[in-house]
Amino acid sequence: MADKVVATYYYPPMEVAAAELGQTAGSKLDDDGRNKRTGTMWTASSHIITAVIGSGVLSLGWAIAQLGWVAGPAVMLLFSLVTYFTSSLLADCYRSGDQSTGKRNYTYMDAVNANLSGIKVQICGVLQYANIVGVAIGYTIAASISMLAIKRANCFHGNGHADPCKVSSVPYMIIFGVAQVFFSQIPDFDQISWLSMLAAAMSFTYSSIGLGLGIVQVIANGGMKGSLTGISIGTVTPMQKVWRSLQAFGDIAFAYSYSLILIEIQDTIRAPPPSESTVMKRATMVSVAVTTVFYMLCGCMGYAAFGDAAPGNLLTGFGFYEPFWLLDVANAAIVVHLVGAYQVYCQPLFAFVEKWAAKRWPESTFVTGEVEVPLFRTYKVNMFRATWRTAFVVATTVVSMMLPFFNDVVGFLGALGFWPLTVYFPVEMYVVQKKVPKWSTRWVCLQMLSVGCLAISLAAAAGSIAGIKSDLKVYHPFKT
Repeated sequence: MADKVVATYYYPPMEVAAAELGQTAGSKLDDDGRNKRTGTMWTASSHIITAVIGSGVLSLGWAIAQLGWVAGPAVMLLFSLVTYFTSSLLADCYRSGDQSTGKRNYTYMDAVNANLSGIKVQICGVLQYANIVGVAIGYTIAASISMLAIKRANCFHGNGHADPCKVSSVPYMIIFGVAQVFFSQIPDFDQISWLSMLAAAMSFTYSSIGLGLGIVQVIANGGMKGSLTGISIGTVTPMQKVWRSLQAFGDIAFAYSYSLILIEIQDTIRAPPPSESTVMKRATMVSVAVTTVFYMLCGCMGYAAFGDAAPGNLLTGFGFYEPFWLLDVANAAIVVHLVGAYQVYCQPLFAFVEKWAAKRWPESTFVTGEVEVPLFRTYKVNMFRATWRTAFVVATTVVSMMLPFFNDVVGFLGALGFWPLTVYFPVEMYVVQKKVPKWSTRWVCLQMLSVGCLAISLAAAAGSIAGIKSDLKVYHPFKT
């Protein structure tokens, strides 16, 4: 009977039990009755690097240009330390109680629900999934910009730099969306490790190319450009200096944020010993260290190469024109990376909706049934998953085409989500989990960290709003 049930019904990856698998052999199951997890520190690190090192690494030259040689690297180092610290707190919340035998929390919201309660859980859900939607739209736009850059690099090479080489990004957004429709059918995190590792490799590829081109430009210039305080008053107005600095501060802060999917990544790690939290902390240390080194190298070298004139993106802003084929390789690597990053970020949202639907309509064959693909009899498709995920990809692609400046809106969403998701909830859950006494030295330090990051989030949100207002002046839907 169990075998028949498996053949007929689809169970979301979030709710697989031993009976549903038709298995009783303990060697094939974890302590919660689910398929044995196989993730390691390295697979977790690849997921984190895929999520954290986005194409935004190439805009860090611009960010450091706004802050200068002192504040730029200092802010980057500060947020790497904050991210590592709060991620370590969050890793301890994967299990309630004992870190090796306690009840598992499969998602970020599960962890919040287990340690906090009431309206906080609902606020967490809204912020987490709103950020995921925003990131999906931002990645669609970023990928299309890189594909467009390949077309323009070839045009500049053939026609000269005087040719404007105007190209619409809409067709490239559609291409990216079509690719995501197919990749989004991968059921869960456990089955995208290969895609995540490929994406992580691509992030190193284009970051290294950007770094190499920056070094070559510095040599050609005969030295490093830039100043201790960043772009000077006169080149920009005092007010522009303030808004740009806030935007740069926000860009660096949110470049490290991946807390909203940390618990989901941790749930792929194989069972103790050592505990999942120990492995996750090691993966976080490796990932944040690698990320910081790349951020420092690419950001500082981009600023050293171009000074105040650093482009918003070293590879798509055409600070470099040649060798055009190397730019093509780098931008193609960005696209491949974003395909994987899109999936890493969206899996928690996909799983949440499918879990909710299965509980809401448990008897529906559309929601829980599976259909064999005629050409591939070993592959089965759940119709609800196929329909819902396809609709999500189509919706995010259409919004991307309507709002080509949505990166600033995503920055605003990130500003709103950074403090609660990366700092506030991990701190509050840790206080509850470890029973930290109120007004103790540790409690006061944690609250000071939370308040400081709240101030940064609000300031960065203000900078993003200023960027959105500027974009609205030249807004052309489906054209820009």
